[in-house]
Amino acid sequence: MSMDKIREAILNGASSEVFSSLEIPKTYRAAHIKANEQEMFKGLSSNEKDPRKSIHVGEVPTPEIAPDEVLMAVMASSINFNTVWSSIFEPVSSFGALTRLAKESEWAKRHDLDYQVIGSDASGVVLRVGSAVRNWKPGDRVTVHCNHVDDQDQSAHDDAMLAGNQRIWGYETNFGGLADLAVVRANQLMPKPEHLTWEEAAVNALCNSTSYRMLVSKNGARMKQGDVVLIWGATGGIGAYAVQYVVNGGGIPVGVVSSPDKADILRKLGCEAIIDRKAANYQFWNDNGTQNESEWRRLGKDIRGLVGEDPDIVFEHPGRSTFGASMYVVKRGGTVVTCAATSGFMLEFDNRHFWMRLKRLIGSHFANYREAWEANRLIAKGMIHPVLSQVFDLANVGEATYQVHHNMHEGKIGVLCLAPSEGLGIDDPETRARIGEDKLTVFRRG
Repeated sequence: MSMDKIREAILNGASSEVFSSLEIPKTYRAAHIKANEQEMFKGLSSNEKDPRKSIHVGEVPTPEIAPDEVLMAVMASSINFNTVWSSIFEPVSSFGALTRLAKESEWAKRHDLDYQVIGSDASGVVLRVGSAVRNWKPGDRVTVHCNHVDDQDQSAHDDAMLAGNQRIWGYETNFGGLADLAVVRANQLMPKPEHLTWEEAAVNALCNSTSYRMLVSKNGARMKQGDVVLIWGATGGIGAYAVQYVVNGGGIPVGVVSSPDKADILRKLGCEAIIDRKAANYQFWNDNGTQNESEWRRLGKDIRGLVGEDPDIVFEHPGRSTFGASMYVVKRGGTVVTCAATSGFMLEFDNRHFWMRLKRLIGSHFANYREAWEANRLIAKGMIHPVLSQVFDLANVGEATYQVHHNMHEGKIGVLCLAPSEGLGIDDPETRARIGEDKLTVFRRG
């Protein structure tokens, strides 16, 4: 009953005092994986590993919060690729990260359990704040970014993503966002964009912030007006935000997709230069395991045919399947920026084209608090829009993760947690009307 009262208070817009007085339940519903099942997929290929078998949805104990943390009610969350990695225990099991985290402090020991609550996105309402929390109070409507970092470590300053103990919340920590409650550090919180629903607000923080750092930030490619940017997976989770940043920043996006339907989505985002990789049937790898430079040249020719020049920047995340081509097609002195390797982590490219043409390779990983805040600000101002395509309820989070694992989706998949239905949580209908439903729901049309 206490969880029902929490939901009711949120839906009724209760005061901070009311939230402070609400009873916190001793257990809560959460999507979690189990330590004793880490070997359940042993011997299977990645594609054979099924998140629907490893993700459990059930009651887990409610943890205490540390002085610098808050307990929040999660109205909605989303699926990221790290949810897939957690659920199939690759490239490594995330339980090892929990054991390492537990060595840092007495509070950190809470994370090392025989289960892990997963999920690295959330929107919801603050219920309790730790004694050291200054800027947030019960009742605040928030969204969460996933950079979990200890500001007592000197390496966390200047750029927190370089911190020696930087982690991703809900992947390398416990108590993540695919649940009715979550524990987060106060420096993970950002204001919820008021014109968005709970599920729209929940899908942005990880992917939007990642794309911001990769393209816009001084820590990334530093995109400028007129830059040609090749974007792999341009209607995927991070690619769809990348397209918006290139269009908004005066760049020229070249989006790579895998179907005419996805090409139509790109046109609605303002991207006219589009490559359908399936129709082009690029064969970057030969049957004997070597790479095919003639196919790299064909890709480069296709890009020049669309925009008249080679890319200044390549937005890379597929990894092994595309990396050699990316390093080849980026122009002399250009930049390849990469944040992932969903098709494989061991990458190969021809170093001659890299060093002799003075290209740059930048590794990028999520975003620091300032970058995440700025990316969220652009969402709140209606300059960048959610890329929500589908919504599942928490009970079906395994199926949602399975779809991401097998690339059966576009944009982001949202997950309703405490929110009883879609479409709730809009506090600024005027701004929403000004922006227009057509822009906010591009990925949900057709």
